[in-house]
Amino acid sequence: MVVDDNPLVRAILVEGLTSLGEIIPAADGADALLKAVDSPPDLILTDYRMPGLDGRQLCEKLRGRPQTRNIPFLFMASKGDIEEKLRPLVDGVEDFIPKPFFIKDLARRVKVVVDRMRLEKMQKQAARPGVIQGRLEELNIADLMQSLEMGQKSCQLTVRHGSEQCDMFFTSGQCKHARLGELSGEEAVYPVVTWTEGEFEIDFTSTTETATITRGTTGLLMEAMRLMDEANSRVQS
Repeated sequence: MVVDDNPLVRAILVEGLTSLGEIIPAADGADALLKAVDSPPDLILTDYRMPGLDGRQLCEKLRGRPQTRNIPFLFMASKGDIEEKLRPLVDGVEDFIPKPFFIKDLARRVKVVVDRMRLEKMQKQAARPGVIQGRLEELNIADLMQSLEMGQKSCQLTVRHGSEQCDMFFTSGQCKHARLGELSGEEAVYPVVTWTEGEFEIDFTSTTETATITRGTTGLLMEAMRLMDEANSRVQS
């Protein structure tokens, strides 16, 4: 659900987030409250400052109802409002998005939350307890790693691409060890980030004490992207 009292902003948000799933627009806090109670959404992205029922009041009212208590929230607000008014709201708040923002940046941050929620649903529906499986065409490596980091998951992520297989081990969301053929550590992760086809399996019952990676998961992905950009630049030149 997308909540904003500005029709133009609301339309931009709906258009920018359409690829992530079904978007339910709400014209203000009161409209959102009625719609959420009638049909609880999986996630609410709301502006903070709105006439009548503001974003924080909307969150508090939904928190007071059993059927809507656990809906995750993302808030759009000025940096001042985030620090002074919203930061104390920790439970159930996934992210605070400072205004102004670029819609591509906002969509990327919302996608991280959506992907993490998708993984959690897959985990609940898994045929094998503690193990979920999927395809890279549906959820790519970067999205998988960001979801595991955001959810602070400890697990083994196995990725297969043709005859190649990479095993990555996460502790509280941080990738601590990886192996790909004869490669290990960070060097085993970087090639895998380029894989766009294949299968993945996440085993939440498997861990390791081996530690070959010191960068955080986000740092790993940023370095992988930098190396990809360098490689592309060399090809083009």
